[in-house]
Amino acid sequence: MNGEYQGWITTLIFLMIFLLMFTNLGQRIQLMFMLSNLKSKLRILERLSSSALARAEKLLSSRGSKNPKQLLNRLTEYFIIEPVSIEPIDIIKRLDHILNIRRRTYRGFLEKDLTVESKHELLNIEAFVEVSSALKSIYKIVRHLILLGEKTGNLIIVMQLSYFMPQILRIAQAYYNALDALEKGVPIGDGVGPLVASLLSMGRPRKTISEDTVMTEVDIKGRKLIVIKAEGPGASVGKPGEALEKIVEKLGGRVTKIITVDAAVKYEGEKTGEVAEGVGAAIGDPGPEKIRIERVAVKYNIPLEAIIIKISQEEAVQPMKKEIVDAARRAAEMIKTKIVNELKKGELAILAGIGNTIGIV
Repeated sequence: MNGEYQGWITTLIFLMIFLLMFTNLGQRIQLMFMLSNLKSKLRILERLSSSALARAEKLLSSRGSKNPKQLLNRLTEYFIIEPVSIEPIDIIKRLDHILNIRRRTYRGFLEKDLTVESKHELLNIEAFVEVSSALKSIYKIVRHLILLGEKTGNLIIVMQLSYFMPQILRIAQAYYNALDALEKGVPIGDGVGPLVASLLSMGRPRKTISEDTVMTEVDIKGRKLIVIKAEGPGASVGKPGEALEKIVEKLGGRVTKIITVDAAVKYEGEKTGEVAEGVGAAIGDPGPEKIRIERVAVKYNIPLEAIIIKISQEEAVQPMKKEIVDAARRAAEMIKTKIVNELKKGELAILAGIGNTIGIV
């Protein structure tokens, strides 16, 4: 009797192995478990997105919006169609034109509907809504891929999404955590570039050079340093490339050095706040601002140097840590030393502090 049971069990095992190896049953089971796991993660994204949108709606309502839900839906569904890239001629001008229209239109929606005390408050609200919109987009894209994978039974789509989901959740949570900082006007990690610029130009008069962008002239032991940053304390990155180009052209290219300082994503294992030097334009820009810096540097053969302060993706959008503030101070001192050691008396350099200047004046 026992031998008969063992025979049946052996046959059943071989049958299961056959079905798993020579049919798609194994893939279907794997797909089912992966989808179940992804849907549980999707509920987390949905919760973050819904909470962010609810907070944004409440913020708009508190600033006088008569129909905050309708305004928020209009803003979060607003999109950009990139210019044709198959023909590269003047693509930067076309992209810059589209980005300018997008910025003016988006901000115009808020200006018409809200009652705010200052331009800086409006910029903070704009940033708050944009982060809420980003969370909504993340949720919609992930939901689309899950439903598409389930509908078509495409294991590759589901597997790829499963591999990336931990990173997606980290980014989404970081964006959500940034809402408090944006609502209160607190400096964030991405503001380390403007903070360096602010430390170098503190206490000196500033003047507007481009939209949302200011400049300051600083004397460092007989050497002149022109410091550019986004105008604070509202949430703005300004137009540093346009500002730098204007200054260099006005000076006729008589610039000894151009330095850009910005936050950069660190590798896992690196310490937050490490400062590194290099060459090129350190600016996370879609293209128009960065290419202006590069082109004017090439036109007048001006050395283009970069200083980066290493932070994580999460730290970039969250309230600025002490380690990042300390790194900004070290970077400011490093720049002063570079100016004294590498420039002769009477020579001039330009420094651009790149990043979101929320909470930094």
